[in-house]
Amino acid sequence: MDFPADFIRLMKAATRVVVLTGAGVSQESGLRTFRDAQTGLWAQYKPEDLASPEAFAREPKLVWDWYAWRREAVKGVRPNPGHDAIVAMEQRIHDFTLITQNVDGLHRFAGSKNVLELHGNIQRVRCSACGTFTETWGDDSEMVPACEICGGLLRPDVVWFGEALPRAELESAVQASRACQVFFSIGTSGLVQPAASLAHAARNNGSVVIEVNAEPTPLTPNVDFAFHGRSGEILPELVKAVWAN
Repeated sequence: MDFPADFIRLMKAATRVVVLTGAGVSQESGLRTFRDAQTGLWAQYKPEDLASPEAFAREPKLVWDWYAWRREAVKGVRPNPGHDAIVAMEQRIHDFTLITQNVDGLHRFAGSKNVLELHGNIQRVRCSACGTFTETWGDDSEMVPACEICGGLLRPDVVWFGEALPRAELESAVQASRACQVFFSIGTSGLVQPAASLAHAARNNGSVVIEVNAEPTPLTPNVDFAFHGRSGEILPELVKAVWAN
């Protein structure tokens, strides 16, 4: 793929870069989105019946089983060349922040270090009462596992419908976006707030905004460079074009 000469010069000189990723990056690893995964038994439920505080209070076992099923699905998925290229970018840029809307943990699996997971991580579990995180829990087919500290029900460490994003991660994401020289929006529709506002925060503070997505989005008219196609194909070529020499 041919990249504009001014884009290459920009990336070679950049020292503060933010990358925002969405579901499109994970889909290229074969991972289905939340709604696409609602097949078979799960097709009869509305998304908010499987992913909201009210649903967990009403039917905790149903919600727990849905996320247990999704965790198993993620176990067989591996990072794709797009994930690897983002790791390569981080290794070459002094101040690099990766912000992701994905909960699958594939960026960390690929080797990304400075990751802000805005919507949580499906691999982590915490107590719904005291908030304590745990790495191990019982696998009782009849009951939702309980917290060893307070006895509260365990839940996935993800952001459900109606819940606020984790404050520390969101504040760090906003700060990084406002301070960066280059902002990438990769594999995201640009519709989900507040993540969608980060590109505009970057642009309003003088950042160059770059979109990599399968197709144009509402953000496209406002970016400086738009590369449309598979991120797993575009990003490795980008890394090669900028840092091969």
